[in-house]
Amino acid sequence: MKEDTEMNVKTGAEHRASLRDGRDIRIEGRRVADVTEDPAFRGAVASGCALYDAQSAPEAVERLTYEVPGLGGRRANRAWQAPRSYAELVTRREALEEWAEGHVGFIGRSPDHVASCLVGMEMDPAPFEAHDLKRAGALRDYVAFARAKDLFLTYVIINPQADRSKQASQQSNPDLALHIVDEDHEGITVRGGKMLATSSVMANEIFVSTIQPMAPGDERHAVCFAIPVATRGLRLLSRKSYEAAAGHPFDAPLASRFDENDAVAYFDEVKVPWERVFATRDLRIMQAMWHETPAHVLQNYQCQIRLLVKMRFLAGIARRTAEINGTIGMPPVRDTLGQLAAEVGMVEGLLRGMEAKGRMHNGFFVPDRTLLYSAQVLTQQLYPRFVDTLRELAGGGLIMLPSSAADYGDAQIAHDIAATQCSSVAGPMERVKFFKLAWDAVGSEFASRHVQYEKFYAGAQFVTRGHSFRTFDWTRSSAAVDRILGETPEPVPATMPIAAE
Repeated sequence: MKEDTEMNVKTGAEHRASLRDGRDIRIEGRRVADVTEDPAFRGAVASGCALYDAQSAPEAVERLTYEVPGLGGRRANRAWQAPRSYAELVTRREALEEWAEGHVGFIGRSPDHVASCLVGMEMDPAPFEAHDLKRAGALRDYVAFARAKDLFLTYVIINPQADRSKQASQQSNPDLALHIVDEDHEGITVRGGKMLATSSVMANEIFVSTIQPMAPGDERHAVCFAIPVATRGLRLLSRKSYEAAAGHPFDAPLASRFDENDAVAYFDEVKVPWERVFATRDLRIMQAMWHETPAHVLQNYQCQIRLLVKMRFLAGIARRTAEINGTIGMPPVRDTLGQLAAEVGMVEGLLRGMEAKGRMHNGFFVPDRTLLYSAQVLTQQLYPRFVDTLRELAGGGLIMLPSSAADYGDAQIAHDIAATQCSSVAGPMERVKFFKLAWDAVGSEFASRHVQYEKFYAGAQFVTRGHSFRTFDWTRSSAAVDRILGETPEPVPATMPIAAE
């Protein structure tokens, strides 16, 4: 059984080997030789590989993967499965939820995210077909290829920030945002930057598009394609690595393992063959591919699955904090924990509601977009408050910690730590270990990045509120108002006497 599983399902070893491809990643003034071994990335890479090991485990393979039709028994992660019924959507969600538990929700751009996006585009190719039948065919073939290989994809779909009051074509630097510089019978050539290439250091390929509004004049910036991360001319400019700064895993148990990294992708005269190009020079398709297909709904539904796992984990941090501090019996603390529990329940309820209110679309079952956007608006506001509540529960315990694991190498310091790190329910080492984890989840630089990520991964809050406004059933609400107004009697105004002249 194990041999068959390894042959038919992508494993961690297979993914690790695929990352040794000569990709061009720059950090701290140097080019990375091997992302699988580099101190800035190896922990995150190992966590990415662990996801594939989890799905290929004999006891989990049926839950986390499915057999891809026509591939002779080859299986892929359930993220690549386009659900054709409510039951299939739920089965898919249960698989993604279990997969996310491996990183407790801290890998935001995990492999199931962009896979969900592409599956959503595949569900309704009509917008691509209206643009260009050949480009639509290229997308269909690419999704089939990525599914068969169970690829880890990331994407870059927004332009680098510069003058936000101007369109891409109006920026003073013509090479700021990615654009087409040439095309011939072989394909297109592109140059410029895109962001944010989250998880790109451990991804196989990168999907390129634009989700921001475009205007006439931006046609050369309107392009959608996919290429391997190791493509010649593509450079990934990494932000600071929190993993590299983490030190011993004892001091940063999350940052040392789940720092998925973010990067700017710069395309320096990159040639993209036509079979990898899905749209060009058409402003309409750049919006239609997201909102006239299930892509935007399915990818953000995946985000809510991941966020639910993360919120459960943080709720566990909150309760353990109260237990270790001896405050679990205090009514105000239990009140706070009850509020956190209710908020986790709200996220789960909205997620289940999206499924229950889902509908058939072009032969596939799609989550309800109105509840999806409601969830996005509310969780963007919720996550920072949730983290702040955890900080209040912990108080000074989050910063009254030994400087690093190295302190335990000195007998005097180790003695003093044992004398001062006290708890009625945990030993000194257990207390320090827990609060190191809690700090990494809510207070460290790594944690701060996650607050920023959860606030903005779906766009600025006015954007997600706009989606909520756009998809809400205002007709039904207005009809209820009109009905009550219609049933409410009006007083008969008295007739004013006509004054004599």
